[in-house]
Amino acid sequence: MSNKLNIRLFIVSSLLLAAGINNQVSAQSLSNAKALLDPSGTQYFQNQYLANPAMAGSEEGLHLNAAYRNQWNGVDGAPVTKFFSADYAVGNRVGAGLHVFNDVAGLINRTRIGLTYAYHLPLASTDKQLHFGLSLVWNVQRIDYKNLNGDPNDPSVNAFNRRDDYFEAEYGMAYTDKKLTIQASVPNVRSLVTGDDKEADGGGIFFTAASYKFAISEAITSIEPKVCYRGVRGFDNIFDAGVNVSLLNDVANVMAMYHTTKSVTAGIGVNIAKVLGIQAMYTTQTGGIKTYVDGTYEIGVTVHLFR
Repeated sequence: MSNKLNIRLFIVSSLLLAAGINNQVSAQSLSNAKALLDPSGTQYFQNQYLANPAMAGSEEGLHLNAAYRNQWNGVDGAPVTKFFSADYAVGNRVGAGLHVFNDVAGLINRTRIGLTYAYHLPLASTDKQLHFGLSLVWNVQRIDYKNLNGDPNDPSVNAFNRRDDYFEAEYGMAYTDKKLTIQASVPNVRSLVTGDDKEADGGGIFFTAASYKFAISEAITSIEPKVCYRGVRGFDNIFDAGVNVSLLNDVANVMAMYHTTKSVTAGIGVNIAKVLGIQAMYTTQTGGIKTYVDGTYEIGVTVHLFR
């Protein structure tokens, strides 16, 4: 088998791995590689800033979040995804944030780095606020030369890696009070406005969510149901519904979300001295490929400072 054929087989494998929850396998060009459809499970309750720039600095203090996700355990080249964010309430109604996303699937390496400015407007009382957020995001996509089994000078590889890095914008809004949160965001504003689609299929078009927190007692501190509706480029839109239950005065929690991709995310967490939070989650594989590969394991860590 020729080196060029070897290298093209590796590229095709990488694209299939990056497809995430694609129910049908179809021919893909390098410029139309599938992005991850499954967001970090931490964005639903633990770190809402990942889904909406308006949430940056919405709570007092500095908040550091990191998450690590491993999909399809035991499959060579399976996606490994890392998330990091930091957001801070600067003062005078202003919040600032930084978020970094990196995903390696087969030979494809994607990185997304964003800087966020958010403004939090009090309404009738300080408990009721409108939030607005805007992020400037830098996107990089590359094929990893060092793992190629073939000719690194193959035109297909060089053409992919010569693609320009590009900037994107994210915009979000939210309303919050002590119990209710309603939010919406657009993660790829530039491509939506200009029609110049540099994002891969599977990239987000919009995100909306609503949740309501019911205070219960000290043993079961609160119950917070949440529904989300996500627009995804190249796929059917996705509906998420679930609940987060806080226990023992917010010392521990359990959460679960059902996705219309026929998968479920479930997790348990612990909070230590209201400073360190740790969340472990598992997402079952989506319909269509669940009989071939395992689901997704993810762990998220949050540190709260200067509150």
